[in-house]
Amino acid sequence: MLVNAKEMLEKARREKYCIGAFDASTIEMAAKIIEAAEEEQAPVILMGLPMDLEGDMLSYWLYCLRDMAQKATVPVCLHLDHAKDMDFLKKCVDSGFTSVMYDASEYPLEENIRLSKEAADYAHAHGATMEAELGHVGDGIVSGEAREDGEYDDPEKYLTDSQDLKHFIEDTGVDCLAVAVGTSHGVYVHPPKLDLERLEELNSISAVPLVMHGGSGTPDEQIRAAIARGICKLNIYSEMMSAYYGELKKKLESSASLAIWVSKANQKPLEALKGVVKEKMRLTGSAGKSQITKM
Repeated sequence: MLVNAKEMLEKARREKYCIGAFDASTIEMAAKIIEAAEEEQAPVILMGLPMDLEGDMLSYWLYCLRDMAQKATVPVCLHLDHAKDMDFLKKCVDSGFTSVMYDASEYPLEENIRLSKEAADYAHAHGATMEAELGHVGDGIVSGEAREDGEYDDPEKYLTDSQDLKHFIEDTGVDCLAVAVGTSHGVYVHPPKLDLERLEELNSISAVPLVMHGGSGTPDEQIRAAIARGICKLNIYSEMMSAYYGELKKKLESSASLAIWVSKANQKPLEALKGVVKEKMRLTGSAGKSQITKM
């Protein structure tokens, strides 16, 4: 069933578990993620990245994924991940996303509030939910590309300030909030060390469910501790792709020719990706939590 994020995240917060949110760059990835969710009886958030939705790909992606979500036996939210172009975010809402994120975290606080409120107002007017980011979740090695200067973000320099949290949520009207507590996007360069005391304080102040970006590579025990302190949505991408490309590499290296049918080459990589998804659903406690109200 196709839903927005509001009820599934509020239920997760009440019952102290977390929803896995997985970027689906291709239709095949999306199908495996939904298949995993149905097998685990878990609600799921399927995310689209702006770079995967350029041009006609937006309409192709949504046409297929809305159909998949509507036919699914578990709640599926279609979420735009990390939009930084307001016009594109509005186009995605108009086209059928049920949830969006506008990332203005690199701006000063008041500009972040202004832009996040504009995005939230538009999303709400069209029945979609809206996520923002306060503080800044830095980048490790993203999409396999190392930085030429070798300078990577230190997550501890951009942590969410608890004094800004209540003001931000009240002034923007966002439905959930990504907070910076020590994780990084992509593959970690600095060893992950979550500021759990800060997270507990943020959750005690927050009127909305909290989100953790940079879930890939974060140790299981730290994820469990974060969920116990209020994290209700966990973003995953790099771990899925590492599993996928690891299996694809084996297939290519063992083949007599590279003229391989795509469907055949994709079989084991997609199963490896699905395995990561199922593992995260169990880790977050969302397995078996598929009962929520349809939109």
